[in-house]
Amino acid sequence: MVRSSIDANDRNKRAAKTARRHAAVVALAIVGAAAAWGVTSLSAAPATTETKSATPSPVKKTTTTASSAPSTAAGADSIKTLEAAVAKDSTNFDKNYRLGVAYLDRDRAQDAVRAFERATKSKPKEVKAWVNLGAAYDAIGRGEQARQQYRTALAVNPQDEIALCRLGASLYAGGSRPAALDTLRLALQRHPNSYCAYFTMGVAFADAQIYNEAIKCWQKVVDLAPGSPEATSAKESITTLNELLKQ
Repeated sequence: MVRSSIDANDRNKRAAKTARRHAAVVALAIVGAAAAWGVTSLSAAPATTETKSATPSPVKKTTTTASSAPSTAAGADSIKTLEAAVAKDSTNFDKNYRLGVAYLDRDRAQDAVRAFERATKSKPKEVKAWVNLGAAYDAIGRGEQARQQYRTALAVNPQDEIALCRLGASLYAGGSRPAALDTLRLALQRHPNSYCAYFTMGVAFADAQIYNEAIKCWQKVVDLAPGSPEATSAKESITTLNELLKQ
């Protein structure tokens, strides 16, 4: 009986770890809801924490550009065109911002950092530039710098949903879990339909082995944003946890 109990605990731990893996990989790369900004949505380069422990499997892109993913050739031409434009006028906000997003879409996060830094200098009140700069820092594992950018975005607009979600996810990735949960609760208080906040809350509940609450959070993601990559990951995690709870 003792051996059986140990085996069951091992199975539970493995199943819970699988569920968290499905969720955490995407949760630490939440940037997709920025599509509302119009020009293009963000995409997630592989996100890492300061401990480099958040990449157990390939990270799924959270979004593509607004016009769908370009071909490799078209993407290269677009970047070359934007780089040429920025070379002529390095203070042009629109060109730097577009170039930064293009770099992020192609997993060139370090280049994106430089482009977004120029963009924030040109227009320091543009929240989307600060949030994208934070996303780029997160993508190269510089979480503290990323959080500084999200806080700057929130200083400009305390109501910004994406900045709150990104800050919460980045805090959680960096191990500041109480602060992360406070930030995510604030995001949900201000934006009750914030599926990105629900997603990371689900990760937190799964980590705490409060599986029923994790499932509730992830089901909210599926209900609020059924076509999002977060919803795809949430569905996988819900299935895994439901199997665990049946044992």
